[in-house]
Amino acid sequence: MEVRTLRDTAAAQVLRAELMAMASRVALDPSRTATLRLVRPRISEKRLEEEWRAAAGALRPAVLSRLSLQAVFADGRSRVFGASRALPPEARAGEALRARGIRLPPRDLSFVVEKLLVWAWITRRGPLTRKWLEDAAGCSYPTVASVVERLGSVVRRHPDRRIELTHVPREEWARLFALSGEARSVMRFADRSGQPESPAALLRRLGKVAPDGVAVGGVAGARHHHPALDLVGLPRLDLSIHAPTRDIEIGFVNRLDPALKQVKDSAEPAQLVLHFVRHAEALFTPNTGGLPWADPVECLLDLNEGGLQAQALEFMDALTPKDSAAR
Repeated sequence: MEVRTLRDTAAAQVLRAELMAMASRVALDPSRTATLRLVRPRISEKRLEEEWRAAAGALRPAVLSRLSLQAVFADGRSRVFGASRALPPEARAGEALRARGIRLPPRDLSFVVEKLLVWAWITRRGPLTRKWLEDAAGCSYPTVASVVERLGSVVRRHPDRRIELTHVPREEWARLFALSGEARSVMRFADRSGQPESPAALLRRLGKVAPDGVAVGGVAGARHHHPALDLVGLPRLDLSIHAPTRDIEIGFVNRLDPALKQVKDSAEPAQLVLHFVRHAEALFTPNTGGLPWADPVECLLDLNEGGLQAQALEFMDALTPKDSAAR
């Protein structure tokens, strides 16, 4: 299977030349199929149809049956000209996934409550009522009580029944790091077209396509919270998706870059990574210049999950309240 991706193509003659070149390679190998994928073409749909008809009239049926043209427009619509069986299976599966949305697993409420306690400690919010924790997490009192009991002496209990963390032990950070991937239902997307867009380019375009409930996390978010972070460039784009319920739409991924497809292997490099924020209150930080920022704990978890352990430790130390010992 050969897939060739062209982005923002404006010249019909380029399209014509690419189709004929693909057809020549398909003709030489009876087992070969090929797809020319146009991402955000600047050629009208009518002109694309005319160009496909002209190419089809010039090709032998045996070649035409193994050739297809896929156009994914800026508004997220897509259209296939020619043999749909020539499309790679991952392209068909990816389009279906993004069209129907996804259903997340049940929430790990204990993880959510502990994360909120850590967030309050890092952001110097001060003591919390258990009712606030219940509402912010979207859970019941027994869940909060169970987490508080497990944390033991790490929790300071005030006379008015409010609670706060005195510090976050290293073993608790390790526990949060270990649980975060599953608790946040991480999804990774990569572009195997051979011409992937950089994470920085995706970030620049993100504001035009992302719906409410999406925030920037990872390296970009950590830099917002800690500008001195020792890391050059943007290795990948991490986004936090507010998902207090199990059903969530991710159609904006297709609008952001239709060439992105989900990858299951955590060792495979990804241009885009989604993390689902499962508490009832998003806790995003407003950004007057664009999309909001994910909260600092989300950004820290993103760094660790992305293999940037040294930067995660630096960021964690920067976040630690100076009057607290991170024991």
